[in-house]
Amino acid sequence: MTQARPSVAQDILWRLEALAFDVVILFARMLPVDVVSDFGSWFFKAFGPLTGAHKVAETNLRIVFPQASDAEIARLLVEQWDNTGRTFLELLIMDRIIGSPDRVEVVNGHRLNEIAAKQEPVVFVSGHFSNFEVMPATIVNSPVQCHITYRAMNNPHVEKRVRDYRFRYGVRYFAPKGGDGARELLAALGRGESVALMNDQKFNGGVAAPIFGVMAHTAPGPSRLALRFNTVLQPMSVQRRYKARFRVVVHEPIHLEHTGNLTADIEAGVHKVNAFIEERVRERPAEWFWTHKRWPSDTYKRSR
Repeated sequence: MTQARPSVAQDILWRLEALAFDVVILFARMLPVDVVSDFGSWFFKAFGPLTGAHKVAETNLRIVFPQASDAEIARLLVEQWDNTGRTFLELLIMDRIIGSPDRVEVVNGHRLNEIAAKQEPVVFVSGHFSNFEVMPATIVNSPVQCHITYRAMNNPHVEKRVRDYRFRYGVRYFAPKGGDGARELLAALGRGESVALMNDQKFNGGVAAPIFGVMAHTAPGPSRLALRFNTVLQPMSVQRRYKARFRVVVHEPIHLEHTGNLTADIEAGVHKVNAFIEERVRERPAEWFWTHKRWPSDTYKRSR
């Protein structure tokens, strides 16, 4: 299907956004890494609470921590804006972060070497923890051959800039759309390449499974792919050590059961991934991306 051409007004707006992106990234690249991270923290802590995303984050926090006091929720709201602000500004200078040997520590990195040595593909899964961009950069800068997926931006001008910029630190992203995207993922796995997907956001039409005790639709793709290629789900997470310094953890693989009932096996895989996400969030609650509407829309209407 041919994509509809944007209106002249829409294209002008997109170009202005791209110009603003160019200006911001120019200034960011002139400053020390930690200064950029600190500015992101200050800016988002100052202005994030004025946005509608603040209410979304509060609703999500109360779902996950129903017994938390108002003071605890308030503290976590400040801390999550700190992490979110740092992350979004750090995305502009990721090549400098990845290129600095003292900024990214990898725990259980031998597991990546094992995957590469066996030349058998795995399905990497993770969530939006800390600066989540550090994880794909770690994978592609290891011996593992991996297809990294992401969700394309609406603005094509900014999208091109971001893709070109990510390529500077080794990450070639692929944005799957519809059947063509699924075929590309299958082809990559068939060639023995691993694939990496985020699995912690709402997926309309996905498998309904509880996360933090509340039903939510979750993408079945990672579990489906792992079952089809008789491989494991390989979870990873990112932790913020201090300012723009990180720890990437390669966790134990998640093995899926083949019972002969594909639907049930996929659902069981989704439950295991959700359990992994829950564990990471409870360990480091300030570092999850709380401003995403993870649960059904009615959840957020009721919280108004």
